[in-house]
Amino acid sequence: MSRKFLILINTGTPDKPGVREVRRYLSEFLNDRRVIDIPWLLRKLLVNIIIVPFRAPVSTRKYLKLWTEEGSPLLFNLENLVGKVKSCLKDEYEVIGAMRYGNPSLQNTLEHVRNQSPEQIIIFPLYPHYASSTTGSVNEFIFSKVRHWDIIPEIRLIGQFYSHPAYINAMTIHLSGYDPSKFDHVLFSYHGLPLSHIERIHPGSDCRKCSCEKAFPCECSMCYKATCYATTRLLAEKLNLSPGKFSTSFQSRLTRRWLKPFTDVVLQNLARGGTRKVLVIAPSFVADCLETIIEIDEEYRSLFKKEGGEEFVMVKSMNDNDEWVKAIIQISDL
Repeated sequence: MSRKFLILINTGTPDKPGVREVRRYLSEFLNDRRVIDIPWLLRKLLVNIIIVPFRAPVSTRKYLKLWTEEGSPLLFNLENLVGKVKSCLKDEYEVIGAMRYGNPSLQNTLEHVRNQSPEQIIIFPLYPHYASSTTGSVNEFIFSKVRHWDIIPEIRLIGQFYSHPAYINAMTIHLSGYDPSKFDHVLFSYHGLPLSHIERIHPGSDCRKCSCEKAFPCECSMCYKATCYATTRLLAEKLNLSPGKFSTSFQSRLTRRWLKPFTDVVLQNLARGGTRKVLVIAPSFVADCLETIIEIDEEYRSLFKKEGGEEFVMVKSMNDNDEWVKAIIQISDL
């Protein structure tokens, strides 16, 4: 058995689509200080007394729709991806899939690796864009556990890879299969973040005056908003999309103080303005999940058609496709 490890990490999923399991998952997820970045006591009261009790039943109904005979799409897609990457790397690396929240837990994964006396560990958070609540949370958790090990091996963290040629190439090949040219409009929808998360990246400056929607400012290399817009430009160029035929938006908002424009509002406005055929792409998700399958492909599809839209096509995430497998190996420099 190899003593070199590649750990592929995604956000997480409940064990089952039941209220108890969803409540447990939401509690772990939302109590992360990097997800809801308010004082500890206020976060505990807000999450455990208000958000989780009220949100768990609603989320459970969505997970029931999402669940398949294979289980949670986020989990079985991760398992399939791990299997393909492992097959490509043969015996050189042990490839493991883990979830930041829920199972297979990142904590148990790290303990397994520790017991193998590892020589090298590559940590690969499956998030193309850096955010404190995603990649930042994974990295902090890794540091908090490994710091107690007697022997700390070589550890390499894979950061954001939204502009890596291998990721852009894999996405371009994947998207080309949908023939974007036949649609009236192509919408790039990214997971939203609270404005407070973005503002903390730019202390002392007003993010509303930033021009990252049009060009990439050199000081914004770790800004989630700037890197999302940069991804749109990179993919639009590769796909030869004409100006005015594509746009960027953000989904999954909890309050009005989140990144705008909101995907649901954009889709409604597109339909009201005469757009009849729309292609929706979610580049911040490399695996299909609640946000792509239920939120976009079901809920937002309904909104678009209600306003007069006729054809709504949601691009599947890359999941375990072969180009994405190759990209992971290249991004990891293996």
